[in-house]
Amino acid sequence: MIIIFDVEGVLVDGEFLPELARLVGKEKEVHEITRKGISGEMNWEQSLQKRIELLRGLPLQVCVSISERLPSMKGAQEMVRKLKEMSALRVGVSGGFSLLANRVKAELDLDHVFSNELIFHEGRLIGYGLLVSSNKAQILNTAFGDMLKDDKKVAVVDGANDLDLFNLVDLKIAFNVQEIVRQRADVVVDGKDLSEILKIVAENFREEAPDH
Repeated sequence: MIIIFDVEGVLVDGEFLPELARLVGKEKEVHEITRKGISGEMNWEQSLQKRIELLRGLPLQVCVSISERLPSMKGAQEMVRKLKEMSALRVGVSGGFSLLANRVKAELDLDHVFSNELIFHEGRLIGYGLLVSSNKAQILNTAFGDMLKDDKKVAVVDGANDLDLFNLVDLKIAFNVQEIVRQRADVVVDGKDLSEILKIVAENFREEAPDH
């Protein structure tokens, strides 16, 4: 079984770029652009470019500090540990950045994580490198190939920019979501507690989640 998670807003209780924006007085602008990108009102790549433009010049150490202090979602540690006991392949995919995604991979013991890269020059943010586009399914198709055909697949997402993942999977889970995602999901989890995911996986695939 392959379990695919969005990172920010699902595995992490928070959003990286809005937190950076707060430090430079651009919180409202970045929040609005983020909202439009997540809800599908704005092309996702365009929204990402606009947000990075607002944050250019931020020191590397500030970005590292923010990436380290965003908390894991409630229930994340227990959920991922039990999914590992069920021999599930645990994958994070993020339109955000490796400073946060790599920390989450190590902290939650994910098998793989895919994300984009912030570019710094002389210790200051100047731009970004794009690996994960608005079509998150593309990187997974490239990475896993036939495994996506042969294994049971679950996606746990929260935004419109994640909807392409729903085209890959057998079970579509919307977690604390935008309305457009709710309409496409098989199951909706309201609230912020990832322990609910274990119950849903067990019910849908008749797998018994371990007690320990």
